[in-house]
Amino acid sequence: MGWKLFLRDYASFIVFQFLLVGFIMVLYWLDGFRNVDTAIYSFCISLVLLASFLLIRYLMRQRYLIKISLLPKTMEDVLQKNAKTPEAIQAEKYMHELYRLYKHELQSLYAGQKRHDQFINQWVHQMKTPISVIELLLQDERPLDKKNVQEEIDRLRRGLDMVLVNARLENFEDDMQVEQVALKTIVTATVNENKRLFITKRVFPEIHIEDDIIVASDSKWLHFIIGQFVTNAVKYTFEANKKIVISAVKKNDHVQLAICDEGIGIPASDLSRVTKAFFTGENGRKTGESTGMGLYLAKEICGKLGHELNITSEVEKGTIVTVTFTNKGDRK
Repeated sequence: MGWKLFLRDYASFIVFQFLLVGFIMVLYWLDGFRNVDTAIYSFCISLVLLASFLLIRYLMRQRYLIKISLLPKTMEDVLQKNAKTPEAIQAEKYMHELYRLYKHELQSLYAGQKRHDQFINQWVHQMKTPISVIELLLQDERPLDKKNVQEEIDRLRRGLDMVLVNARLENFEDDMQVEQVALKTIVTATVNENKRLFITKRVFPEIHIEDDIIVASDSKWLHFIIGQFVTNAVKYTFEANKKIVISAVKKNDHVQLAICDEGIGIPASDLSRVTKAFFTGENGRKTGESTGMGLYLAKEICGKLGHELNITSEVEKGTIVTVTFTNKGDRK
């Protein structure tokens, strides 16, 4: 099989050599050199030299040609090193690098699929809780407690929002529209959207943001990440009558948004891992509601938007989440 591929590859070269020898003989014939024996001898010598060249060339490439003539059964078959010529050696280097890129991409796809499956499994398990609560409320013969039903619906809505964000994260660039955003407007809308959660937990929000602070961001995605920080701050504030302070300051060419709570705080051992996928830590185990994806998604979105996320915390004193908008925020 290998020699057929070799002959097809060198067919044009062999034809060219015969034409070249023929051209030289015709040239000598026209110049008056008419010795037929010498011409035949020259032709035979040229034929021997050509055959020797092709034979040596084939022997050098034999193993490589046999390998590429047979279809590989596994990806590892491509990684064999049989080449001896510079061109074949470079081709093998190319194939090895191509295999490395393929393997890296495959691992990324596998990790993404595994992360998605794990997230969906955890999400479905947690969404059973509000559904069960609503079913119990509906079965109760007493008048329906609309407040409790609304709380469970809010939990379902937040869970659905997180699933949609996780699905859209893969094609984030197609769904992103950076514009000049009034920061206070986004923060106020987020707080109002979660007012029932504040009332239920008896936690009070305070917003200290000037009306004219503008940042360059995507309003929809910014609304989501601020919502994650706010709901986390409320969820992990177990004592009543505590405050969550949301403030923003403009420093030179950037704006810093800070969400400060007076909750239970994050243990130092967990602080560096809270933005990793599926990490719940000690606090997540206390509430039993954490998917470990909220801060991970917020971190990913901040990175894609060009915002810097920083989290500091002290146990039993609270947590401060800071988002720095390095893409210049201007005042109106």
